[in-house]
Amino acid sequence: MLKTRIITALILAPIAIGGIFFLPPLGFALFTGAIITIGAWEWANMSGMVSPVARVIYALVVAAVLYGLLNVPAVAVLWLALVWWILCLLLVRSYPNGSERWGSVPARAIMGLFVLVPAWVGLNHIRTGEFQFGDSSNSLLVILYVFCVVWVADIGAYFSGRAFGKAKLAPRVSPGKSWAGVWGGLAAVAVFAVIISMLASATPAQSLLLIIASLATGAVSVLGDLLESMLKRFRGIKDSSQLLPGHGGIMDRVDSLTAAIPVFALIVTLLGWLTAGQW
Repeated sequence: MLKTRIITALILAPIAIGGIFFLPPLGFALFTGAIITIGAWEWANMSGMVSPVARVIYALVVAAVLYGLLNVPAVAVLWLALVWWILCLLLVRSYPNGSERWGSVPARAIMGLFVLVPAWVGLNHIRTGEFQFGDSSNSLLVILYVFCVVWVADIGAYFSGRAFGKAKLAPRVSPGKSWAGVWGGLAAVAVFAVIISMLASATPAQSLLLIIASLATGAVSVLGDLLESMLKRFRGIKDSSQLLPGHGGIMDRVDSLTAAIPVFALIVTLLGWLTAGQW
């Protein structure tokens, strides 16, 4: 299994790096849109759609929604995403209570729209926007930063959870996650934000705001992971698909990012560090 995971990662890494960091804005939108569409195909399965045709149709509907949002102001979608993730906190905390309200196939399909679409909108808002933080003005670095926040939070959570993880975070949703893991992950994110602020020659005020923004992003990334775990547990499946040998599916790899990207994009926009750009 480890060998399979490594081979898959070695194949996917250059594709992901090239698609995200070396494509022009429209190519970036198409590349990320393709990933989101595949994620939608997987989400259809988590929604309870067993027919291959239904799963393809759902993925095409999501792709059509993305196309329809090309020229829609991103901030409105990002605000909607923030409200959605606050609602998700309530859903995850109460599980399995309340599942009768969202457990139908149509309801879970709609949930997928609120997860997938804002992630794509947030990515492209960052990619096309004009960014300024300290002496850094490269919007691609913002995308890399969000990715790193999620990875740092995961790594910090892993080690602190193994060392101190007795109190479980959400045992009915994801038994392996602990409160110690959450706090350890957020501590690691705060340290990472301080380091990046220093490298960017940010002012003390900017540094403090970046720490706060990063902590909020790290916290909501945990919620993105928990939401997918809840949907898979309700559906009775382990992985969103077997598309990536050794890794499960696309959604299993980007679940935290679907929450982190739109929230961070909204925060840095409200702070005035990111302004809307053009295709």
